Amino acid sequence: MDLLSTAYSTASDDEDGVAAVAPPPSRQFPPPPKPNLPYNYSTNPTRTVPPEPPLPGRYISKRERAALAPATSPTESNPVYSSILGSISDANIPQDILSRLQSHKKGRAHFGPPAERSSIVLNGHVRSVNALQWSNSHAHLLASAGMDNTISIWNVWSRDRKQARVLKCHSAAVKDVQWSPQGIFTLSCGYDCTSRLVDVEKGVETQSFMEDQMIGVVKYHPENCNLFISGGSKGHLKLWDVRSGKVVHEYVRNLGPILDVEFTVDGKHFISSSDVSRSNISENAIVVWDISRQVPVSNQVYVEAYTCTCIRSHPYDPYFIAQSNGNYIAIFSSKPPFKLDKFKRFESHGVSGFPIKCNFSRDGDKIASGSSDGCVYIYDSRSARIIEKMKAFAEPCIDVAFHPVMTDVVASCSWNGSIMVFE
Repeated sequence: MDLLSTAYSTASDDEDGVAAVAPPPSRQFPPPPKPNLPYNYSTNPTRTVPPEPPLPGRYISKRERAALAPATSPTESNPVYSSILGSISDANIPQDILSRLQSHKKGRAHFGPPAERSSIVLNGHVRSVNALQWSNSHAHLLASAGMDNTISIWNVWSRDRKQARVLKCHSAAVKDVQWSPQGIFTLSCGYDCTSRLVDVEKGVETQSFMEDQMIGVVKYHPENCNLFISGGSKGHLKLWDVRSGKVVHEYVRNLGPILDVEFTVDGKHFISSSDVSRSNISENAIVVWDISRQVPVSNQVYVEAYTCTCIRSHPYDPYFIAQSNGNYIAIFSSKPPFKLDKFKRFESHGVSGFPIKCNFSRDGDKIASGSSDGCVYIYDSRSARIIEKMKAFAEPCIDVAFHPVMTDVVASCSWNGSIMVFE
């Protein structure tokens, strides 16, 4: 006990009313800090010294952990390590393609596919490609998100190198990528628990949105380009404002990992699809949400025992489609009570457990779907009959995207990392 008392006592403790104080020596300065601790050597008297690390094995409360954690901002931006491999300009595009793009901008549409399709193969990703999207403002550019932690920007018809940019802004697999309606920016998300906004031309990250879950999907609001929604592995749905970098609304429900989200045409609702294999499928597989009220409008939309990997709204008509793991595309009304069409579906392709996606053409007349057999299936959206079937890959075809102005051009990506553009 004497040893313990001596070890944990200080020179100012009193014993029997008499302070045992040694004679004051000559003036001494305190010993310098330990070399393994950061220290501020500034002469500013208001300097702050970082707290010492806790003793090993001692319980650390949540408040202490928050105080010891490094301060990070949800909108903190970092430079992107962008590899500039080619040009993103349309100056080196063949004249026939350029004239077709320009004629579409002037309103002169091109009808019908060519007599025989040609294809362009784009190789650059070393792992599976998860998502594709054409740029609306720069229609010669295609963005792809891969499991190799990168985003590639493709100048599809360039005579030079077609892979123009490789954006390495994520530290883990990239699950989704969207072109911003406000210029040549991409919004992407992935397994590093972040969504990132990148200026493609400069190769600079402008904003980063941090979450506590792996993010699987992002989608811009159709009426307000400053808002986007994200969904992730914990079932959390968040509406972000890019101007403030903060969450505007959160949509809370006991959901599994979010597989996809899609806004309705009027922008008043959005539809979420989630993996509900551990809960009641009939209640949470597809949920329609009121954006402003932050509540589900309907939660018994799809009652079959399958999850849906993709949700897409028709560009004009009041209905949406869902890619079901039952190897078909289901059709739902986008007006209450959001009924399933039990008499029509698209069902010649296969899903087989892969995250297969589908998409409408810009005019809404056609639907393209990937397939587990590596083919691209084109359906007539009104009659549900197959218009065309194109063999693209030996591995499953994951995502498909119609060109925004040339509806006979379709991009597709594969489980093995290849991209093929049919025209």
